[in-house]
Amino acid sequence: MPIIKSAKKALRQSIKRRKRNIQRKKKIKTLIKEVKNLLSQKKTEEAKKLLPLVYKALDKTAKVGTIKKNAASRKKSRITKLINKTKP
Repeated sequence: MPIIKSAKKALRQSIKRRKRNIQRKKKIKTLIKEVKNLLSQKKTEEAKKLLPLVYKALDKTAKVGTIKKNAASRKKSRITKLINKTKP
């Protein structure tokens, strides 16, 4: 455990940031799973409606630095490719 005052504050900050980052990553994962689940049920229209939410979540997490910009682009590309591949 930290002894110095600034180290205690740094620990508090890192704990808060970690929680925030975990929440953001979890949101992305659940949205992508939801899209994949809809595609497996052949519901491409509903999946396409969720796509802007996925993009928004990915862009926001990349902007704040939780994930890297290229990782967000890669995930967006793959999910879009998956939707376009499974035509109704």
